[in-house]
Amino acid sequence: MSTIRSSGGEALSVTVRRAESSDAEEINHLISPSTIDVFGRVNVIHLLERSNLSVTMTTSENAVLAHMSFSDQPTEELVDQSRWEISLHKTFTPLNTLYLRLFVSQPDFSIGGTKEIIRTVFNAIVDLEHICLMTSYMGTLEASLEKIFDPMTCVLEESLKAYVCHRNNHCPRLHVRRARVEDHDDIMQIFTEDIRPLVETHGPYFISELIESQDQEHHAVVCENEGSVVGFCSMSGHVDLKLLNQCFELGAFEELRKTNPVEQTEEPKPPEENNLTAETSVEVKDSEPGELDTEEEMRSEHSKTSDRSQSENIELCVKDSLISCEDSDSDRSPNAFCIQLFTMEKRFEMRSADLLPYLFKLFPDREYCVISVPKLVPEFPLLQSFIRIIPHESSTFPHELYLCHHSTLFRTLEVRVAVSSDIPEVQRLIESFSQQKSISDDLDLFLEARKDPDGTALQAFVCQVESQVVGLIIIRDEEDVEFIRAHFDIERFMYFNHHQREDHGRLCHFILNPIYQPHARHFFKEVLRLSHKSCLYYPIYPAQKKITSPSLTAVLNVMVPVSPRRQIIYPLEELGINAPSRHIITGEQDDFALYHTNRKLSMEPKVIINARIVVVGASDTGLAFLEALIFSPHLRFNNLTLISTHGLPELCTAPDYMRFLTTSHCYNDRDHIQLSFRSWISVVMGKMKAIDRKAKHVELMSNDRVKYDYLILTTGLQYQVPSLTSMDTSNQTTSQYTQPIPSNLFTLNDHHDCANVHRWLMDNFINQTGDAVVYGSTIDVYTCVEMLIHLGVSGGRIHVVHPPDNTQSHDGAVELAVKRALEKEKVNIHYDCLLAQINDGQPPDPITSVSFITDGPPLRLECAVVFNFSSKTVDRDAFRAINDACLVFDGHLVIDSTFHTNDPSIYAAGPLTKYSRRYHADWWTGSSFNSKEVGQSLASVVLPLFDPTVERPVSPPPDQDHLIPIYSQAKTQGGRLPKGYHYLHITKPTASNLTAPSDGHGGDDIMTGDTETGNYFHLHLNQYDVVESITCLSKNPLPVSNLQCLYGKHQRLLNHLRSRYQQGLIRDMYSYFQENWCLALYHDRFTDFEQEVRQIMNSAKTESDHGLMSMEEIFQQMIEDKAETGGMMNLSEMFQKSHCCFTLKKTLLDYLKYNRYHLTMYARPGLL
Repeated sequence: MSTIRSSGGEALSVTVRRAESSDAEEINHLISPSTIDVFGRVNVIHLLERSNLSVTMTTSENAVLAHMSFSDQPTEELVDQSRWEISLHKTFTPLNTLYLRLFVSQPDFSIGGTKEIIRTVFNAIVDLEHICLMTSYMGTLEASLEKIFDPMTCVLEESLKAYVCHRNNHCPRLHVRRARVEDHDDIMQIFTEDIRPLVETHGPYFISELIESQDQEHHAVVCENEGSVVGFCSMSGHVDLKLLNQCFELGAFEELRKTNPVEQTEEPKPPEENNLTAETSVEVKDSEPGELDTEEEMRSEHSKTSDRSQSENIELCVKDSLISCEDSDSDRSPNAFCIQLFTMEKRFEMRSADLLPYLFKLFPDREYCVISVPKLVPEFPLLQSFIRIIPHESSTFPHELYLCHHSTLFRTLEVRVAVSSDIPEVQRLIESFSQQKSISDDLDLFLEARKDPDGTALQAFVCQVESQVVGLIIIRDEEDVEFIRAHFDIERFMYFNHHQREDHGRLCHFILNPIYQPHARHFFKEVLRLSHKSCLYYPIYPAQKKITSPSLTAVLNVMVPVSPRRQIIYPLEELGINAPSRHIITGEQDDFALYHTNRKLSMEPKVIINARIVVVGASDTGLAFLEALIFSPHLRFNNLTLISTHGLPELCTAPDYMRFLTTSHCYNDRDHIQLSFRSWISVVMGKMKAIDRKAKHVELMSNDRVKYDYLILTTGLQYQVPSLTSMDTSNQTTSQYTQPIPSNLFTLNDHHDCANVHRWLMDNFINQTGDAVVYGSTIDVYTCVEMLIHLGVSGGRIHVVHPPDNTQSHDGAVELAVKRALEKEKVNIHYDCLLAQINDGQPPDPITSVSFITDGPPLRLECAVVFNFSSKTVDRDAFRAINDACLVFDGHLVIDSTFHTNDPSIYAAGPLTKYSRRYHADWWTGSSFNSKEVGQSLASVVLPLFDPTVERPVSPPPDQDHLIPIYSQAKTQGGRLPKGYHYLHITKPTASNLTAPSDGHGGDDIMTGDTETGNYFHLHLNQYDVVESITCLSKNPLPVSNLQCLYGKHQRLLNHLRSRYQQGLIRDMYSYFQENWCLALYHDRFTDFEQEVRQIMNSAKTESDHGLMSMEEIFQQMIEDKAETGGMMNLSEMFQKSHCCFTLKKTLLDYLKYNRYHLTMYARPGLL
């Protein structure tokens, strides 16, 4: 927030921010004839979409005062965008120049607004030196522009009028000089309270002592603005290189030591692990699929054993740990110096990089500058000129390490089209890559034919510094634009209709010498300009085999991840020619994750977050939490760690019958591919043993330790080895089973367990004798029995044993159908049995018999395998770790309404948790809600801790402090039941003391079909005629994602479902919900459309007897007046005649038109 003055002297507080599409209307209103005389007629939305940087100045009420749009090229009609450099003096380069494409402002604030925006832009872009304005129009500049732009000559086109604005006139670089003792008081004022820990440790005058002790190896400098000290930095040439090399991957930088003079003739070669090669697979040629980093490779990108620094929120970094009085490697002298102490006033921090050239002058024989930063300190602007060094997996270094090479300060970086003479240097650049042949082949194809064998255009560009090639990018035209648009939420980042088909490109290969990674964003920006593209895509395909893949760090910092879109399951045969294109629905390629960048993202750096966030448990809640963090496009989390017994859920390459368990339908195999968790998360396979809250680490069963700054517990509930009940019926006490787990006793909790039991059954049970005992009270009992029968086990060999609390199904008809199916298969069923003994008290491994207590004589069953699904509880090892850490546990881990445990650094969510008793909500546990929605809610609480664009939530008012959150999404459970039934149950969040929607509040049940015929459909409407639960039992696969969309919809929205059903017009709801009219409800953007309709209805005003009133107010007035049916008819007529009705119809048609590639079955005006 800053203050400007109007031409009349009025002071006004303003904010300068990036422009948003919602600003377009106000910007349009500010366009005047004088604006058109200079910039021509402008489509504001198109300009915002295609500009590299658009800046808006607003008031505290968010009203637009002024706006400027900048691009890396002049207007297309004036000069070819890829050749504009030759039109100007050679001092103007793509790295240091931007073009002003539009300026508008309110007249009274024109001068003040212009200066404030220009100053802000120069501050924000470190390398920017010149802002040019080029026009072919004869109009004169506005007075405010004339004050800051000077005329200049266009070299090639003298008919063009050109102007320039220089940095030095508005935001001169900071003056840097050696620090003097008399600067002490000024320096201390900059530090303020942040330096207190250092003062307590080193004394009140340690800054003076630091300045006085300067010599050839120790220096201190200050930054001045208009004679005032605004920044301070101290450096040392003594660096403990041995420690740094033990803790960080510094091989690419010659271990920060000087090389032999003979070897020093070229820049360090980038090893494979510090670069990226993107391999495409949508090519006619036989190329490898794009590669996804393996779990072990990505794990090396994150340090899991670092300590938390004293200071969490200051730009203050003391590197005593880097300083060493002597070097242990005397053969090679150090080639780096370190920054010990650094601070800068907040209003000048964007200009911190101004001091770097001076620092390297103080150490003329050193090529590298390093700085270590506490992990909880936000990445400050100085670090934009540095690269983060990947720590070793075993690193114990307490900070993040950043490095800057002196050559990154050169202003001679150039991006150009690759030529044949670049081949030798490119070969040297890629010689350590496993994909070297693929890169060379594509480069040869470009140089020879400019296209792939399939005819797709190829383009190749090199990045060079001082005439040496340091980077290579190869792109191709994107041929699957429609598929990408239909399957990924790309329009979150762009207005698709403002980009032509030829504007889209796909990244094939990207290599950049690691020391130049700070310029990676400029490299991509130049490639977009030179290739005449506006968008680039990078797909990541799942690894089909274990391969060595390069790091994705560079591309992840430049590009944004794109969320996949939920797809409609179409009844293609019924739709016929009205169905969408099969290319849109299925495409011609495997599933992939997608990353994207475009022009307007090219100058938008991400907020880097180094805090160590450790998630324990790969449950739906944990994955939803991680997904929300990963897909925050303006944030980059460097230290996300997932601890899971079996790692991330693996892709199920075997047939579906391996799935012994029901599913929540939160994540499937395709979701895991498209979300690409492994590209972002360091996965530690292990089980939590203990939590050390003081040292802030999690100890695993393997005795490894994982450090954290924030710990997220989402372990959920699991089936446990069953407890045993005394055979003495007069004293039926329960005891925990503590002996070694028998080899043929299985508790299945995830796909890994299912795969193991499948292998065991095939080897030890299917073709042998013996019975299987399936014990439990959940619906997983039935899915397990179905799998056993499917594998070839006869029903007579299976014993289903139910304990007394038998509550498998939410629907009596389903339970009856399953019971009949089991009887038909001759499966043995036993009710009200408690497990009492294994092997008659003899050694339990292997199990040969199990004994149960019943209401009658004890039941003893001989068996060859036992499955336990008795109940889900908190894992015993997890409970022990939680309890020993003194976290409050009351049957579940206790949390408050914001997911906090009694430790402010430890959060928990999901079925593991329950609310504190002060909420009086004992029946509402984490199991009561949709786990994915809970994980997203947890992320909404944690993200404000790191996201500077979001205000941290304040504590709730006292009257709301005892309210638990409200969740609205349905819980879903599905699976395969005996007789091959496909089962699905969708229901509202339900307290644990309730098992089904209550009929006490009214509502209707709508049922069609029959369980015997395999087309049973049961839908329950609540008292408000809203769908509250859905139960399906079918012999055909179910369109689950479609049916989930029906939850929460009013029956009138479902084409007057109730009245049609009562009239006997609906005989099969499966067919009914596949009719054309219904498909729009399944579209992923239909919820947004509903919200837009509500906003229109809430804001609309209609003329009535009482003046202008909203529809809600009119309806309320009619209720108060006790209007009859005629009054309701009048209301309908009033609505039909109102402008609101027209707006709603237009909104509906716009919705269908914009999503026509998905909703081709709907007619539109002009189509017929």
